[in-house]
Amino acid sequence: MELLDGRALANELTQAQQMTVATLKQQGVTPKLVVVMVGDDPASAIYTQSKQKRATKIGMVSELKRLSAETTEADLLAVVRQLNTDETVDGILVQLPLPKQINEDHIIRAIDPQKDVDGFSPVNIGRLWLNQPGLVACTPNGIMRLLAAHDIDVAGKNVVIVGRSNIVGRPLAALMLNANATVTIAHSRTADLKALTKTADILVAAIGKPHFFGIEDVKEGAVVVDVGINRLEDGTVTGDVDFEALKSHVSAMTPVPRGVGPMTITMLMDQTIEIAKERAKRG
Repeated sequence: MELLDGRALANELTQAQQMTVATLKQQGVTPKLVVVMVGDDPASAIYTQSKQKRATKIGMVSELKRLSAETTEADLLAVVRQLNTDETVDGILVQLPLPKQINEDHIIRAIDPQKDVDGFSPVNIGRLWLNQPGLVACTPNGIMRLLAAHDIDVAGKNVVIVGRSNIVGRPLAALMLNANATVTIAHSRTADLKALTKTADILVAAIGKPHFFGIEDVKEGAVVVDVGINRLEDGTVTGDVDFEALKSHVSAMTPVPRGVGPMTITMLMDQTIEIAKERAKRG
């Protein structure tokens, strides 16, 4: 079995990003990512720190705007609009989830699509499904880069994605379709789910249930991408598939951790840098 090591690829790409950022700085442009965090959700705080740490490592400017949990939707919209008009800001990311008094959809729609490094804007989602250039959700983008780095061609392959979220399942389906795969999106209401997953040449598990898929659910020689991050009672983190059971059954598989996760933040940095490149071209 080939291990699809996202951490190793992320380290390689980070080195390349450092060089690109250094070149941009010589042109007078420093890529800048602004993360807006409302409230003090512990998981959000961890994700935010990881993003800032990576941005600093590659030489970017990373700014965190912390707002209180009592922030109104109007106040958050005002912050977003200010960032939209700030020419020094390349990427805007509003950390989800947001407090209940704020409509997440309203905030996502307010972000300038050209600075929407999360790739959640309806404009960017529309571009993705039309196979047009745009910013793409980072986790699906990272999955495609990871597969490509291991010379796994999805064209003509039967891809089954278990999970239909706007963050992973739906955008990944579009990316796979654009790459000429035959795509099925499965979910909690899918009839005979595990019979379907056994037909997959490439199985993407993103349902958030530890060890849900075992050897009897996966085609021999398949490629498995495990997006699940599940914390067990003993504190260990595991994926949606039974890695130990499958490792002698499949041709390639991502580990959890060190698989898809590291690629998500790497793609966030990548997209911010690409936006900065366009700013450099404009002078």
